[in-house]
Amino acid sequence: KEEDSEEEPKLKYERLSNGVTEILQKDAASCMTVHDKFLALGTHFGKVFLLDIQGNVTQKFEISSVKINQISLDESGEHVGICSEDGKVQVFGLYTREGFHENFDCPIKVVALHPQFTKSNYKQFVTGGNKLLLYERNWLNRWKTSVLHEGEGIITNIQWRANLIAWANNVGVKIYDISTKQRITNVLRDNVSLRPDMYPCSLCWKDNTTLIVGWGTSIKMCVVKERNPTEMRDLPSRYVEIVSAFETEFFISGLAPLADQLVTLFFVKENSEHMDEDFRARPRLDIIQPLPESCEEISSDALTVRNFQDNECRDYRLEHSEGESLFYIISPKDIVVAKERDQDDHIDWLLEKKKYEEALMAAEISFKNIKRHDVQKIGMSYINHLVEKGDYDGAARKCQKVLGKNMELWENEVYRFKTIGQLKAISLYLPRGDLRLRPAIYEVILHEFLKTDYEGFATLIREWPGELYNNMTIVQAVLDHLKIDPTNRTLLTTLAELYTYDQRYDRALEIYLKLRHKDVYQLIHKHNLFSSIEDKIVLLMDFDTEKAVDMLLDNEDKISTDRVVEELADRPELLHVYLHKLFKRDHHKGQKYHERQIGLYAEYDRPNLLPFLRDSTHCPLEKALEICQQRSFVEETVFLLSRMGNCRRALQMIMEELADVDKAIEFAKEQDDAELWEDLISYSIDKPPFITGLLNNIGTHVDPILLIHRIKEGMEIPNLRDSLVKILQDYNLQILLREGCKKILVADSLSLLQKMHRTQMRGVRVDDMAKPFSVVVFHCRHMFHKECLPSSGTLPGVQFCNICSAKRRGPGSGILEMKK
Repeated sequence: KEEDSEEEPKLKYERLSNGVTEILQKDAASCMTVHDKFLALGTHFGKVFLLDIQGNVTQKFEISSVKINQISLDESGEHVGICSEDGKVQVFGLYTREGFHENFDCPIKVVALHPQFTKSNYKQFVTGGNKLLLYERNWLNRWKTSVLHEGEGIITNIQWRANLIAWANNVGVKIYDISTKQRITNVLRDNVSLRPDMYPCSLCWKDNTTLIVGWGTSIKMCVVKERNPTEMRDLPSRYVEIVSAFETEFFISGLAPLADQLVTLFFVKENSEHMDEDFRARPRLDIIQPLPESCEEISSDALTVRNFQDNECRDYRLEHSEGESLFYIISPKDIVVAKERDQDDHIDWLLEKKKYEEALMAAEISFKNIKRHDVQKIGMSYINHLVEKGDYDGAARKCQKVLGKNMELWENEVYRFKTIGQLKAISLYLPRGDLRLRPAIYEVILHEFLKTDYEGFATLIREWPGELYNNMTIVQAVLDHLKIDPTNRTLLTTLAELYTYDQRYDRALEIYLKLRHKDVYQLIHKHNLFSSIEDKIVLLMDFDTEKAVDMLLDNEDKISTDRVVEELADRPELLHVYLHKLFKRDHHKGQKYHERQIGLYAEYDRPNLLPFLRDSTHCPLEKALEICQQRSFVEETVFLLSRMGNCRRALQMIMEELADVDKAIEFAKEQDDAELWEDLISYSIDKPPFITGLLNNIGTHVDPILLIHRIKEGMEIPNLRDSLVKILQDYNLQILLREGCKKILVADSLSLLQKMHRTQMRGVRVDDMAKPFSVVVFHCRHMFHKECLPSSGTLPGVQFCNICSAKRRGPGSGILEMKK
């Protein structure tokens, strides 16, 4: 077999030997039928052999002295049909005595049993010579014969699947539905120039409704479909649709389905440069993917069968076993079995091509089912290959997968990598979980890094658990190197980590603070080292103020506020940051330091002074006012004055020192004090910009006329026109709002009056009608005898309910007199 060295073959091949070899030395194969359990081989000398899957003969039948044309088996493999060139037809049970024997006066080319022939109601078979005959056994145990078709030449092939019989003659292929007794279709032969006896038709069923037809160089895939009942009329209930039709390069000798693909056996003729005629080349077995009008070649193998130079297209046959995807290539002197390559074959091919990575992956995927391959052995070959190539990192990486839990192999590889000077490569992949090597192995690698690569050494210390090696041994080694290079930051950091592993946290903390290392806070938190840092608060805050303050505030139960303030007494800028964050978290926690904070805010953080004064309820206002006045903090002084009740002085500062009319107006609005407005107007009356601001903003608080009347004649006021227009618009808006409110009020009053009127107009039920008394009924539903009511009061003719009046619920508004 030929194969592309770079493309993996899809099939593998072996000759069918044992008994077959001996048979074909003396005879020649003419046909073969495949069952899942055994094979049935027919020869040119009229014999039929039953073979096991390995080719050993289990039974032999002397049928005729001439060529066996066809052997047919039912699905159970219990009955066989045989026909020969001299017209003999035999159908019999392999395990019973029942049988049919008939001699015809013409060669019988094909015979086919009903797939369910074993069952009593399916005792049917067909034969093909110059006509297609159907044999059925009736209830009298006799065989009834029916002619299904004749008159179109010799029938060369029959394939029976379920209720459908397909056959080929000189004209084309036809399908017969035995359940409806209807012929469904006729697929004509394309190339009529080829002799049908030399290039016979190949038929195979892909499933119960899909027939594949190969003839010459043409392949068609035909699907049997149910016809719509409305379209039937006199037509058969089924029809055939050709879903794929295409031409091939060579002549077709056999077809077989393989999932959605097609296995095709080709007879090949090639042109010879030295001979006038074409010569017969090796047959080809191709896997193709059918498309609607073409096909795609998946694989192609040329087969070196015995005596291929002497064979014609009709001498080859392709049979298949559906159960195991086995394909049998039958030629007169050779039978070759093709089967799909399994995972072992795939791995063999990958190893042969030195594709170790893919081979290893494939072996791991199929580890549970793998038969021939040792995954570790493959992996070691791959590692050796990578080392030879100089890909040490790749080889070390593969050690993780390949060596697995084999500690002996791991240690061997470590020493091998040490020998070739590549310990660094394997260090990243050493076991470090539940499975571990001896501590000495890890120490060898750490010492190697310590000699040549401080950064690499530090990385291993960070990544490796401290239990892998003897900590004290490595600590001493680091201290020895620090004697030579005492300020090396990498070594110091690594030493701190080693002390941490060894639970000597104080030493680790010392180093981290000395180095101002970011992990110092993590170390403190993780190992609760707050008692060790009480005298190191300034160092911590100098390193990272924000982190230090957050940590101190989060752990007030461990380091008190008083202690922190005491430590930061000489560093007011740091003290301010701490107290400020404390205040933001809780306005009351550090209340005894609020007086101190006024000066700190004034010195280091003026933008937050005013928010602090607003939010603090423990701040001494006099002290704050004194500090703010000393530093000329106007805004803060204004706030404090207003808070202390001196609003007029606060307003004066806004107008005189800030000269901000908008702020002055806003302040007056907040205080809502008429005297403040008067002061504001008085201060602004000779300042045109202030007047403009007042005209634009006081309309909703003070009557603008009061301001306008006080403006001096002839004073030029910026944007006066716009300000007056705005006042008029505001006034107009107020009028509109009032009118709108009035309309709503009137509408609501009218609606309520109408509702009250309807209520009062309703009748009132009076039950006390037994005696001839006048009754007075109030709208509150209280009733009185007229004689029992006191005389009317100050309003003549108007009376009120005594009960409701006494309870102050309001009087009834009318009287209904009812007389019996």
